[in-house]
Amino acid sequence: MKTLVLVFHPNLSASRVNQRWAEEMEKQDGVTLHYVYEAYPDEKIDVAAEQRLLEQHDRIVLQFPFYWYSSPSLLKKWEDAVLTYGWAFGSEGDKLQGKELLIATSTGVAIEGYSPEGTVGYTVPELLRPLQATSDLIGTSYLTPYVLYGAPLLSDEGIEQSAKDYVSYALKPKLDLLAVR
Repeated sequence: MKTLVLVFHPNLSASRVNQRWAEEMEKQDGVTLHYVYEAYPDEKIDVAAEQRLLEQHDRIVLQFPFYWYSSPSLLKKWEDAVLTYGWAFGSEGDKLQGKELLIATSTGVAIEGYSPEGTVGYTVPELLRPLQATSDLIGTSYLTPYVLYGAPLLSDEGIEQSAKDYVSYALKPKLDLLAVR
């Protein structure tokens, strides 16, 4: 299985978690890492190049820090530009049909905060529903997201373990679909 990891972090060099995850993922066979903010500092996305990358892989991982209960802004802009009618969806838009989509995200809030009773009031999978709906539209299998909670609270050892756990999870041959509907 060929895996594409699209890293959406506006300041990756300042990130303890997403930077370490990417470093660990780069060591793996069959994985292509694509640093989207580095590729497009002007946010002018090469749609054809992005679509070719997607077509060449079986599993697509969107890796990003959880910002304001969502993703960094370039991910939304990338979706709008790349996942076009007639290519990704619509009567002839079938280029991503049958591929897998995995979200890998890190939060600043501990897991207890992401519950109906917690400070946020919602779970991370609930807040990721727009990405799940997009997955449904483009015909990808939406895999259960990998979420690291409370990233700023982790020790260096905790971050190292999270990188190993992330790679192990993201590259597992068979992952569960998210069953929430």
